[in-house]
Amino acid sequence: MVRNLLLLATVTATLLLAADVAAQTPLAPAPAGQTPAQAGPAVPEISDVLNVIDKATASNGQAANDWSAPVKTAIVFTFLALLPTVLVMMTSFTRIVIVLGFVRRALTTQSIPPTIAIIGLALFLTFFTMAPTFGRIKEQALDPYLKDQIAFDVAVMRGNEELKEFMIRQTRTSDLGFFIDLAGIDMPQSVAEVPNYIAIPAFAISEFRTAFEMGCLLFIPFLLVDLVISSILLSAGMMMLPPAMISLPFKIILFVLVDGWQRLAQTLVMSFSY
Repeated sequence: MVRNLLLLATVTATLLLAADVAAQTPLAPAPAGQTPAQAGPAVPEISDVLNVIDKATASNGQAANDWSAPVKTAIVFTFLALLPTVLVMMTSFTRIVIVLGFVRRALTTQSIPPTIAIIGLALFLTFFTMAPTFGRIKEQALDPYLKDQIAFDVAVMRGNEELKEFMIRQTRTSDLGFFIDLAGIDMPQSVAEVPNYIAIPAFAISEFRTAFEMGCLLFIPFLLVDLVISSILLSAGMMMLPPAMISLPFKIILFVLVDGWQRLAQTLVMSFSY
C-alpha cells in the first residue's frame, strides 16, 4: 500500500506536466535564419504514467488488470486535492477573480462585496466561460469512456487536448516563446508539440497581465471621482475631512447607474477567445 501511494504521488505530479496531445491550431514557425534550440529531455506521456500505475497495482505474476480499490480511493482524493490548483491555473478563473478584486478595491468598499461572494461569482463566471470547452471534453472524452468505447488513458489525453487548446488561445505568443526558449526545446509547429509544463505557466502569466491591464483601466474612472472630490474639499477649506468618505457614495452611484456589474460580466466573458 505504501509503495502504491508513493507511486501515486509521483504519478500525480508528473501527470500535470506530461503529455503531448494532438491539436489543430498552428503556431508560428521559427524566423528564417534563426537556429532552433536543442530538443530538451523527453518527459513521460500520460499513457506511460497510467501503464506504470496499472502494472504497479497488479497482482504478482499476473497481468495488469483493473486498479485495486485502495489505489482508486487514493486517486480520487488526490484528484480532489489538486482540483483547486487545476481550476486556478488552467481555466479562466484567475483573470476573473483578479478583475473582480480590482473592482472592489477601486470602489473602496472594504469587504463589500464579501470575499466569499467574489469567489462565488468568479467561480460561476468560470463555469460559464469554460462551458464550450467542458462540453467538448464531455463529447470527446467523458462520454466515449463511460460507454467503454475508449480506454481511460485515451480519455485523459483527449480531455487534456481540449483544455490545452483553450489555454493556447488565451496565451500571448511572446509568453509562449519565452518559456520555449527557457526550456531549450525546438520551436513547436503546432499545439500538439507544446508540452503542458510550458503551456500552463505561459497561460498563467498571460492571464495575470491581461487581468492587471483590465483592472488598471477600471481604476481610472473611480480615480477621477476621487480627484474631483479632493479638489472640491480642498477649495472649500475642508482639508480635515477624508475625501474617501465623501467620494464613496458617488462612486457607488456611478457604478450602479452605468449597470456596472452587468457590463463587467460582459467584458470578462467577451475577453476570452473561443
